[in-house]
Amino acid sequence: MAKVETKMSSPGPIKTASSKDSGHVSVKFVFDKSNYRWFIIAIAVVIFGFILMSGTTDIYSTTKIVVAPVVVLAGFAIGFYAILKKPSANA
Repeated sequence: MAKVETKMSSPGPIKTASSKDSGHVSVKFVFDKSNYRWFIIAIAVVIFGFILMSGTTDIYSTTKIVVAPVVVLAGFAIGFYAILKKPSANA
């Protein structure tokens, strides 16, 4: 049997008609600027909830037992919204 060798070119970036014309390819990110803003807000709310949780020396205060966990959960909910929010079409 004869051995057939094929010569393959090295893989490179795939160029489309638009990339040849403009010289660069536009990159679309998964998250938009507003997603990052919402995520920063979520981190701030969670940190604020943990600060409320550390609060005073009274272990059984309403702020530590009720308010602070609700604030932390609200921060997590804002974080989930930031992740699941679709970027705007005009961005």
